[in-house]
Amino acid sequence: MATLIHTLADHSDDVNYCAFSSSCLATCSLDKTIRVYSLNNFTELPYSPLKGHTYAVHCCCFSPSGHLLASCSTDGTTVVWDTRDGRMLAVLEQPSGSPVRVCRFSPESTYLVSGAADGSAVLWNMQSLKLYRSGNVKDGSLVACAFSPNGNFFVTGSSCGDLTIWDDKMRCLCNEKAHDLGVTCCDISSQPVSGGEHGFRYFQMASCGQDNQIKLWLILFADFLGVELKYKCTLNGHSAPVLACAFSYDGQMLVSGSVDKCVIIYETSTGNTLHTLSQHTRYVTTCAFAPYSPLLATGSMDKTVNIWQFDLKQLCAGNTVENESKVAVEDWSEDDVSAWLCAQDLADFVGLFKMNNIDGKELLNLTKESLTNELKI
Repeated sequence: MATLIHTLADHSDDVNYCAFSSSCLATCSLDKTIRVYSLNNFTELPYSPLKGHTYAVHCCCFSPSGHLLASCSTDGTTVVWDTRDGRMLAVLEQPSGSPVRVCRFSPESTYLVSGAADGSAVLWNMQSLKLYRSGNVKDGSLVACAFSPNGNFFVTGSSCGDLTIWDDKMRCLCNEKAHDLGVTCCDISSQPVSGGEHGFRYFQMASCGQDNQIKLWLILFADFLGVELKYKCTLNGHSAPVLACAFSYDGQMLVSGSVDKCVIIYETSTGNTLHTLSQHTRYVTTCAFAPYSPLLATGSMDKTVNIWQFDLKQLCAGNTVENESKVAVEDWSEDDVSAWLCAQDLADFVGLFKMNNIDGKELLNLTKESLTNELKI
């Protein structure tokens, strides 16, 4: 079950977005601020709130390491912050000056993409903090974006209803009309789906829109075939426009938030509804699963962010059982190790293991001495 464990009510206007790192939760608002909280006890960090934007903040996201936080605003900028001390590291101005609606880091933190109301998408080089490439969709505002787990491509969604797939050189690979009245959000599962035709690996994507629908897609990426976007199914749980969707870390669950004030959690494999949460009193604008702990955050125009906790076994069992049965421990990735820690009720150690790059081989070589002396456990 999902249990409401905390409500954050520090913003003075609509909450537009929330995002997790392994140790923090960031929220942003029409009130021009970004707030950052510790996941230990949901207290605000000393440097929070972050104030640098002159208009509403539409989106915020952490880099994969959690050391950087990006935020974008109606003021036409995307700001990069240092999450250790709250310093402003860069102000990236959209070349057109158009309001920036969405921003995302690539999986390796090589790039940051920013999408704007005039349909422009900019890929920023995160080493130089300079513009690397830019492009434009034909129609509408860019309001949604998601990177593939391998970082080879990203998807943007527009207010005219199109999903566009780009490679990391900003070449348009594919364009699909997805939602008649406009896309509002999209997300790609971090767990690739194997077993496709000819053994190709698929990425699972969700998109949602003003048509009250959530659509599930399969993206096939093969060098010699290019990209193929396959429609899988439609989830019709909401009675009003769906404003947000996000996969759980293991890809087993999908959450959505809507103008109908409800949050729905689906089982990805079947499309069945697992939970319907209806605590918000106005439109639900954002929802996000934490990467390595059984937490869900939902934000709303009621100015609050609700934090929900899941039964740990429900969140981690599916992925861990699958990994243990199909993949030898020595072949586990760092993320597999993190999922295993969660399943053993050891989620507190995930950050430490990630920091030390412990994959399956490293895990098998750990001794009582190395745990004590090197990891201080």
